[in-house]
Amino acid sequence: MQVALEDFFRALRASDVKISPAEAIDAHRCVAAVGFADRELFKDALCATLAKTRDEVDRFDATFETFFDRKAFNFAPPEPGEPEEMPPEVAESELARMLLNGDGTALAQAMEAAAERAQVGQIRLSTQRSRLTRKLLEEMGLSEIERIIAAAKKLEEARGPALAERLEAGRKSLIEEAQRFVERQHELYASESGKNLREDLLARKALNAEGGIDPQDLEMMQALVKRMAKRLADRYSRRRSVAWTGHLDVRRTLRKSMGYGGMPFDIVFKTKKVEKPSIVAICDVSKSVAAAAQFLLTFLYSLNEVVDRMEAFAFSGRMISVNAVLDEHKVETAILEVLKRIGFQQTDYGKSLEDFCEQHLDQIDRHTTVIFLGDARSNYADPRLDLLATIQKRSRALIWLNPEQESYWGQGDSVMNRYERFCHVAKPCNSLAQLERIIEDVLRTYIPH
Repeated sequence: MQVALEDFFRALRASDVKISPAEAIDAHRCVAAVGFADRELFKDALCATLAKTRDEVDRFDATFETFFDRKAFNFAPPEPGEPEEMPPEVAESELARMLLNGDGTALAQAMEAAAERAQVGQIRLSTQRSRLTRKLLEEMGLSEIERIIAAAKKLEEARGPALAERLEAGRKSLIEEAQRFVERQHELYASESGKNLREDLLARKALNAEGGIDPQDLEMMQALVKRMAKRLADRYSRRRSVAWTGHLDVRRTLRKSMGYGGMPFDIVFKTKKVEKPSIVAICDVSKSVAAAAQFLLTFLYSLNEVVDRMEAFAFSGRMISVNAVLDEHKVETAILEVLKRIGFQQTDYGKSLEDFCEQHLDQIDRHTTVIFLGDARSNYADPRLDLLATIQKRSRALIWLNPEQESYWGQGDSVMNRYERFCHVAKPCNSLAQLERIIEDVLRTYIPH
């Protein structure tokens, strides 16, 4: 049973239930105490030991029911009145005897053993199911059954064709059971890895791809970007101060020493406060950039534990604040509301910068990181470099994320090569993976002061 438990732990990890080595040891001790006789007690004890959150409890329940599902195989028993004697080649084949006798329990045990030899539990991709099903059947001895069927069909006496027909029916049932068994193993061990592979592909998918993003992919990408943000929030929300090792805090040390007659038993070092980021996001929401703007805003608004202040602005021809829109709607649908207000206008970066500097320049100070998202294509209008320089001087950092490849900067009506010299960072950013790396770089720059 120890091997089965280890396989169960592997299935739980594949379902995103985190199990440490210490928790696995506790689970083994728990099982040794409660035993296996009472299924519900066994399940509840393992759940209490391994599942830490409500979501993990739900995933544990689903995985437990799938892993320990041992329904009997549905094989027809032999018809009454049939002779028990079998041809020598059938009597020598254990699998043939089980099929003819309709012994579902023995067949299930044989399939479990054959699956271990065929390493079916190592399945990772859905494309492996057919190959592993055939390998499982070969380990059980299907080729031998097929030879017996072929030989029985050639027999002239009545018993030969009847035997072949019964074995053929058993063979079909066995194949169906093997397919269901492999499908169950895929659900246990590979469904999450397949999902992770899909998410990895979506994380690298270009946000400005021709034809847009498929609605099904869009939903998965929205969930993915929120998980990315949560991962960064967990990483950067914990530290509030860092010891300034080697720099003695004399006043606090003397204050603590008063309780020991002036003896400095407790040495106190100076600490540096970790500052929360203050971010102003300015997004181009024209058709070519709207998808990237949506994911950037989703990312930033999901960092509520880390970001001290978040101000969002959007523009195409004119610039407006979208904080109220984001408060009234979910981030996923806010872009559509913004497009209703300022969408389908001719993009004018110069006029948008004028709007920002006239109405919202006071939102920026030396603690603010400004993130521009846009392709810097201003339809040959005045780019107002002077206004971007003003924003750069007032901010802590000016970061420009351009969904276009760097080789396109400066071509046609692009003024990115002119804007670039006023940016602390200017990078191509047309995928979720690039967006995550850049946002993490922003959070990392907020070092203790």
